[in-house]
Amino acid sequence: MATAVLPASIKRRLGVVERQIEIRPIRPDEREAWEPLWAGYLTFYETAVSPEVTDTTWRRLQDPAEPMFLLGAYLDERLIGIVHYLFHRSTWTVGDYCYLQDLFTVPEARGLGAGRALIDAVTERARVAGASRVYWLTHESNAVARGLYDRVADRPGFIQYRRIL
Repeated sequence: MATAVLPASIKRRLGVVERQIEIRPIRPDEREAWEPLWAGYLTFYETAVSPEVTDTTWRRLQDPAEPMFLLGAYLDERLIGIVHYLFHRSTWTVGDYCYLQDLFTVPEARGLGAGRALIDAVTERARVAGASRVYWLTHESNAVARGLYDRVADRPGFIQYRRIL
């Protein structure tokens, strides 16, 4: 069964109560809330990292000296989505690029707007930081996410190649 998205004017007439998604940095004391979403992200992409990588990632995300950042999407004070992003130089622009590296929303909260809100929050932070673009990757099979991404960004046609070292 398909779910229709109602315009705000109709929602108001029907008395539909919209719950507000709060986007904010995830605090150092919230690792227990973050870690299941991080694990869910890794599981979604059918991969795993060592505990050492998870510990290092958490430390980097919480270290103000690192160019890596972390935001959470909260609904009713519960963490329902995460985004990790970082800034790096580019040979093509004066301003840095902002790489939105990881974006994950818990399955039961998908479709509520958390993913878009996280992308918008990263975009605003990148703008404030003077970045010239925000970009990200997703797997070609991630059709649900691609539907959102196709609405909020352009797809320039580049194909990623890599060598694992």
